[in-house]
Amino acid sequence: MVVHIVMFRFKEENKAENIERVKGMLEALPEKIETLRSMEVGVDFLHSERSMDLVLTSTFDNREGLDAYRVHSAHVEVVNLIKEVTVESRVVDYEKGA
Repeated sequence: MVVHIVMFRFKEENKAENIERVKGMLEALPEKIETLRSMEVGVDFLHSERSMDLVLTSTFDNREGLDAYRVHSAHVEVVNLIKEVTVESRVVDYEKGA
């Protein structure tokens, strides 16, 4: 199993609205992308200096499934919005149990 984790820091302009919009779009992806096995989206409540604003954790059967997700049109649509409304992101991809 492959785990894909991404954290985002959003621009201050329309921050709350953009976080909710991106969250909703991400949460809709499992119904649209066959290779996406699970997805959890969380919004930070602590708002500390070290905090990121939103995190997603998703799982795939294998690396090929993650590759298919990356180029899927529904994912690309969300990525394009994320690029407009965020200032920073961090990612970790790993094989669970490896």
